[in-house]
Amino acid sequence: MKQKKIFTLLNEMSLDEKIGQLIQLSGEFFSASDISIGPIEKLGISKKMVNLCGSALNIVGAENVRRVQNQQMQKQPHHIPMLFMSDVIYGFKTIFPIPLGLGSSWNPKLVKRAYSVAAEEASASGNQVAFAPMVDVVHDARWGRVLESPGEDPYLNSVYSKNMVEGLQENLANKTGQVACIKHYAAYGAVEAGREYNQVDMSLSNLCQNFLPPYRAGVKAGAGMVMTALTTLNGVPSTADKWLLSDVLRKKWKFNGIIISDYASIYELIKHGFARNSTDAALKAMDAGVDIDMKSPCYANGLHDLVTNGVLDERKINNAVLKVLNFKNKLGLFEKPYFGASVEKEKNSILTPQKRKLARKLAQESLVLIQNKNSILPLKKDAKVALIGPYANSQKLIGMWAIHGNSRDTVTIADGLGQYTNNLTVNHGTDLCRDKALLKKLGFLTEKDINKMVSSPEKERINIQNAIKAAKAADTIVLTLGEETYEAGEAGAKTNLNIAPNQLKLLDKLSQLNKPIILVLISGRPLVLTKVKDKVDVILESWFPGTEGGNAIADILFGKVNPSGRLTMSFPYASAQEPLYYNHLSTGRPENNSQHVGRFVSKYIDAPAKALYPFGYGLSYGKIKYSNLTISSDRLFLDRPIKISIDIENLSDYDRKETIQLYIHQETASIVQPVKRLIDFNKIAISGHSSRHVEFYINASQLSFYDNMGRSHKESSKIHVYVGTNGIQLLEGKFDFINKRS
Repeated sequence: MKQKKIFTLLNEMSLDEKIGQLIQLSGEFFSASDISIGPIEKLGISKKMVNLCGSALNIVGAENVRRVQNQQMQKQPHHIPMLFMSDVIYGFKTIFPIPLGLGSSWNPKLVKRAYSVAAEEASASGNQVAFAPMVDVVHDARWGRVLESPGEDPYLNSVYSKNMVEGLQENLANKTGQVACIKHYAAYGAVEAGREYNQVDMSLSNLCQNFLPPYRAGVKAGAGMVMTALTTLNGVPSTADKWLLSDVLRKKWKFNGIIISDYASIYELIKHGFARNSTDAALKAMDAGVDIDMKSPCYANGLHDLVTNGVLDERKINNAVLKVLNFKNKLGLFEKPYFGASVEKEKNSILTPQKRKLARKLAQESLVLIQNKNSILPLKKDAKVALIGPYANSQKLIGMWAIHGNSRDTVTIADGLGQYTNNLTVNHGTDLCRDKALLKKLGFLTEKDINKMVSSPEKERINIQNAIKAAKAADTIVLTLGEETYEAGEAGAKTNLNIAPNQLKLLDKLSQLNKPIILVLISGRPLVLTKVKDKVDVILESWFPGTEGGNAIADILFGKVNPSGRLTMSFPYASAQEPLYYNHLSTGRPENNSQHVGRFVSKYIDAPAKALYPFGYGLSYGKIKYSNLTISSDRLFLDRPIKISIDIENLSDYDRKETIQLYIHQETASIVQPVKRLIDFNKIAISGHSSRHVEFYINASQLSFYDNMGRSHKESSKIHVYVGTNGIQLLEGKFDFINKRS
């Protein structure tokens, strides 16, 4: 439709029609030919506004989408098509590893392919907008939603943000892509105490330097939509933050797409104490620049009176509606309202062998080998293995936010290992969690579900007895432990990051057999492994690895693939260390190299202050050597970058992939700088007994930082350069940055 017709349509629409375009409701409102009474009464909006609704949440399936689209277009006076949006976080039907696992691959181009695949599957089912990527920088493993983020580093998250957006949107023109919705803007990953929906409070310097870059990278990559955070930022709810939405996002970053609230967050302005009632909430959200109200009654019930009473200028509503109409027009919905919805494509394009192959490859690269004592791995084919634990034969490897995936499509660890050895016994061993009160708090489980999940004391005793018997008869124990699916994800905040006591009890009993133990850890966050690591020989952090998880784990354990995953979130010694992240600011009394000794330095008296396993850490089979760090000049100017080069030597027979990480530290500045920060990386393939020469270039823009007014600075200083295999094992060099042209 030409722009002139869009304006004509806008001018012909009644005020209620316009408001309808700014409302998003969930699937139960459209589940029958006549609207269900229950959802309407619960939300408190009229049937008329439901009929005028402009977008739908989490309605998928080609037939379903076509039915609802037809139904709603008939009821809408100008037959305007609806938008269909859904959570497509890390896959649609083919489920990839959780984003924290994808981050650990350090392979953004492969991740881009995964998001393109997810988009293709989602579009075939009629979805048009994916609520992804979630690129919140996360510092606190107590927060359940860390599983949705690539990790704790703003630069790395920015790289992933760009590639995820491009992957989702690259095939929009032929209706096999998805519009990307960047979330949760802004700094949602910094909730205080790691508690879901809690406040966020930080300096502008910290916000601009460490939390805003990934959102900006997604906007720069062309994301069509941005979702507001559910939290307050420096005392103002993000959903009504005019500075954040209008000044930064719209004016500074030139974003001209749709701003959508998170679920019910406009109504929650009342609960925050920021708005008096739903009408006041609607006014403040609209004034801040929120275009679509997701699942709240505020726009539906408040905007009309605000306009007719002269409190709100209708032009503000017109501007928002025009964005929505142009958005729909850009997707071609006025001509083809079903977008890519196709029953045939659903059957032929979902979970294909090629898509499974990609899921397997990404899972392989996402797994992080944390420990491999005495080179227990890789296992020899036909090794006599006792596979034990609650995830041994479980298909629940896809995690909480794979809402459109089906665990029945998942390859189990037992299935994967069974392809490599005929000498495999499989035992449940123990439950994931035996604390019924805790399981009840997860919210998704009925009493019946919980009773199925928690074995009777007698059954538990027999399970452990059988596991020990199988372990005694085996050469090697593969022990699968970890978190229950609903422990990790939204509203999965917890203070205890230890593995469940019953699982640790099983580990204790097995460790007394003096057999090699390979721990395969399934989790949505870093866990505390301080007491675990000495009782096992191998730790393989597998996250929730997705549809092909079992195959990928087996490929690593038996050496078909050399592990190359590297952590993107620090693992603590103790839960109380959180928040824990590598790029913290320098302190006046560091634990090492301080002018003070003994007690009066920055440390804990009962645990180390550092990470148990640091950012960037991970092992591969064989040994690697870094040498010959060379800096092309001792001075860097504004107009003259410098070259950093290093030699990498593979000292083993194993071919491998190595992620070379480049960090800097600015020695002095008007704003205290982090002890180190990542500015570049390169993942390379390197054959056994061969060498590679790797080069990086550093320019002045990579040295900029923000002050407490949110202004960007570059300041002359001594710069320390670190290059290595993780955030700790690094070679160091120095150069002077001169803040002028050469």
